[in-house]
Amino acid sequence: MQLLPVFLDMQGRSCLVVGGGGTAARKVGNLVRAGAAVRVVSPEICDALDRRAKSGDLEHLARPFEPGDVAGNALIIAATDDRAVNREVARLANEHQIPVNVVDDPDACTFILPSIVDRAPVTVAVSTGRASPVLARLLRTKLESLIPAGYGRLAELSGKYRDRVKARFTDQRDRRRFWDRVLEGAVAERIFAGQFEEAEAIIEQELAPDALEHDMGEVYLVGAGPGDPDLLTFRALRLIQQADVVVYDRLVADAILQMARRDAKRIYVGKQRNHHAMRQEEINRLLADLAKDGHRVLRLKGGDPFIFGRGGEEIDTLAAEGVPFQVIPGITAASGCAAYAGIPLTHRDYAQSVVFVTGHLKDGSINLNWPALAQPNQTVVFYMGLVGLPIIVEQLMAHGVSADMPIALVQQGTTHLQRVYTGTLSTINELVSADPPQPPTLVIVGAVVELRDKLNWFRPPDEPVLGATTPIVPTA
Repeated sequence: MQLLPVFLDMQGRSCLVVGGGGTAARKVGNLVRAGAAVRVVSPEICDALDRRAKSGDLEHLARPFEPGDVAGNALIIAATDDRAVNREVARLANEHQIPVNVVDDPDACTFILPSIVDRAPVTVAVSTGRASPVLARLLRTKLESLIPAGYGRLAELSGKYRDRVKARFTDQRDRRRFWDRVLEGAVAERIFAGQFEEAEAIIEQELAPDALEHDMGEVYLVGAGPGDPDLLTFRALRLIQQADVVVYDRLVADAILQMARRDAKRIYVGKQRNHHAMRQEEINRLLADLAKDGHRVLRLKGGDPFIFGRGGEEIDTLAAEGVPFQVIPGITAASGCAAYAGIPLTHRDYAQSVVFVTGHLKDGSINLNWPALAQPNQTVVFYMGLVGLPIIVEQLMAHGVSADMPIALVQQGTTHLQRVYTGTLSTINELVSADPPQPPTLVIVGAVVELRDKLNWFRPPDEPVLGATTPIVPTA
């Protein structure tokens, strides 16, 4: 290591900052958050520092730096735009053996301030050893996305129970197993979901003399979005990577499935027309049984689990069985596919409302409220509408929608297989017959489709390995 990473206790300790600009303000912000008693020396200070001075966060001495300012400080920062002044501050600080940081002058520093991920009391500091501050900030940004804000609460809770855990488990290995269960299991997930009382209740159960070694698992009902892995939420990614068992649908992109742990068991329960790998009732039962066996179960569903995803049915069973669960929304196909196709679902000049409906056939017909769907100035999105497209077109025109109404079909939207078919109600069937799209295909009806020519931005990559793919490409 070029530098020794340390965390200094600055609570109530005097710190000197020489300089009053924006850079000094950023340094002061970190010192104030650490509880330091900050004194700023500068003839003038920026608005941010002025606000802090008025609120009592710092003391401002409105004059140039003087040698006597150095003595009595625990830490000094030189942040003026005058290199000579900064170097003089550093020289005097070294004479007094006080740690000093000089902005944009690494050779004059005895310490550097790293890029910080603040999840108090959890703090993560990133340094490149003076080589590249920009790279340190980029790494911090990546860590920000991987460390939920709830880790601070989790650390506080761990500190609260630390002595009791030590008394309960005299063997160090037993303590480590306990904290592994707490910090990676149900307690952590309750904290991240804001269920603090439940989190404490679980710890109390774990600490009981007659506690079982393994408690019940949990089900994560996660929306995988329409295909592109970049559209996953941070929370979804974290749960995907910690699950023991993955129960996944047909429309989950393979690239997303590969994000799960290599040792996680994978169970395919996908459905396609006239063929179900597992009936819905069996899926509901499977999820409950796996969780009761102590597994962390990832129920991975394409799109959003609560929009034509039967997520409500699955958690209804879990709730009745007393199985803990949480729901992580995903970008639904209507939103994701429309965005990647360059079709805004609403627009002040074209549509003031949008309706999501299922075009899934039942008994050879589509039972929908056609008069409501034929209203002007709205966009209608049909999920699973490819097979029933002729009926959709026929019924919309029969209920007053113009034959010239624009319509779009988005094949496997957001993936490298995306194709967009556009036409009108009077022409779309002929286009589809001449060049049949591959499901899953979303149907969008409305004047907003006209905007695609202007707003189309996404170009699927030519090489399949560069995009997301579905694990099974349905044939009909």
